[in-house]
Amino acid sequence: MRLKTMGLFAVMMTFCSHPAFAVEAVSTETINEKEAVVVHKPSELRGNMRRLGLELSTTEVSNPEEYENSPVSALSADSQTVIKGILDFVLEYDHEKMRWDNSVFLNYGKTKLKPHNEVAETTENEDKILLTSDYTYKLFKVRNLDLGPFASIAYQTEFTRNEDAPRMKVFRGKAGAKLLSGKIIKELYVAGVGEYDITYSDEKTTKFALETGWRLEYDMREGVKVSTDGYFRKYLAYSQYVGTDLKYDLSLTARMDVNVTTNLTFGPYLSYRQAQSRVANKKGSNLMLGVSLAYKDLYQLW
Repeated sequence: MRLKTMGLFAVMMTFCSHPAFAVEAVSTETINEKEAVVVHKPSELRGNMRRLGLELSTTEVSNPEEYENSPVSALSADSQTVIKGILDFVLEYDHEKMRWDNSVFLNYGKTKLKPHNEVAETTENEDKILLTSDYTYKLFKVRNLDLGPFASIAYQTEFTRNEDAPRMKVFRGKAGAKLLSGKIIKELYVAGVGEYDITYSDEKTTKFALETGWRLEYDMREGVKVSTDGYFRKYLAYSQYVGTDLKYDLSLTARMDVNVTTNLTFGPYLSYRQAQSRVANKKGSNLMLGVSLAYKDLYQLW
């Protein structure tokens, strides 16, 4: 099943990248001139709507029974067809010596499932609210990339709780080194992570981890872009034992965006989440394959 899913994704990407598919999409003047040539000022303040979209996908989940009581909704979803909405907005302050990003990321998906001769039921497949403030000091230039130390603070929660689990509530801090502002490498970092997890009111937990993350973009040609972003987090220490805490967490997304208009894109995407809790004997995973219609824009505020 997974091989078929991956094969379907490859066919979709090949179809969307074919010149015949992009004739009308690139029939306007230069596509998204805001991204084509960026003249850097000593300092800039931008509102970056990275994605406001609607996504349709199929989901394949392994070992969901191991994660019925986990606050991570993605590991306990059913294998099914889903629809979800996503908002990814960043307020960017870019100076020649530093970069300060304040972001809002919202992701929510739900599916109504009606098995044969059974009562219809609704399940969550994605549920994430992430507020982040990230500061990077540009210490060196490495082949047109900025390199330097960074620190960030974030709060992660959910719209609704997952079945028998309480609503996730986690404060997270990171500190490490980051490459950014390249033509392809938008962000690439390694960091130490500290978390204060108050999901369970009677079991507040402090955790420490190592993490690496990335956000890469590549223009295949005018009006066609492929991108990927994600992270891998390995937990090293916990202040106490909570069975649903994760040993590791892997999350990645890959997508192709074909411009339909200057700000509207359409294309296939693949999303994968894998993790294992301390109490589970097997890993849990969530593979989503689908198509996305999204709005993007860049607002020059200063």
